Amino acid sequence: MTDEISFAGEAAARKQKFLGGMSLAACTVNIVTTDGPAGRFGVTVSAMSSVSADGERPTLLVCVHHLSPAAQAIIENGVFAVNVLRDSQTEISDTFAGRIKRADGDKFRCTRWRSGATGAPYAEESLVAFDCRVSSVHKVGTHHVFIGAVEDIHAAGNGTPLLYSSRGYGRPSPLPPSPAGNLSCNP
Repeated sequence: MTDEISFAGEAAARKQKFLGGMSLAACTVNIVTTDGPAGRFGVTVSAMSSVSADGERPTLLVCVHHLSPAAQAIIENGVFAVNVLRDSQTEISDTFAGRIKRADGDKFRCTRWRSGATGAPYAEESLVAFDCRVSSVHKVGTHHVFIGAVEDIHAAGNGTPLLYSSRGYGRPSPLPPSPAGNLSCNP
């Protein structure tokens, strides 16, 4: 019994250390949406990344908590869109994260939407939206990892992405170029 308590304590400490470490990473803020026979759903995520630009279609991945209604809808609909938000769109992020509640319960009323080639909704003014068909789903721990084959891309042009880091929103700030002879990684 003491070994089980010790193991549980170590696992809890490792989880907290992991969460603290991941809070230091900077990630884009994205709304993952879907629509189809299972209905229209969306959720805020920071776990989004490109997988490959090679092959017939480029691929990307998103991670969605298995208890999110959006997760099961994505599986059943077989499509999703990843909307990369602009730095001025924190209200959209907070709405789809459940921090802002609408009286009518319709999260999608916080901005204007269009249907992509797959039928998944994308925000008209997102920085960029990737319209995807689900190519594979993997359950890892408490999350579904969705690999999406990109069918279409809706880029709004110039803008600055909304970032999430240190448990808060931010935006990237360009740094001046490093002097070539003054790099600490030079031999």
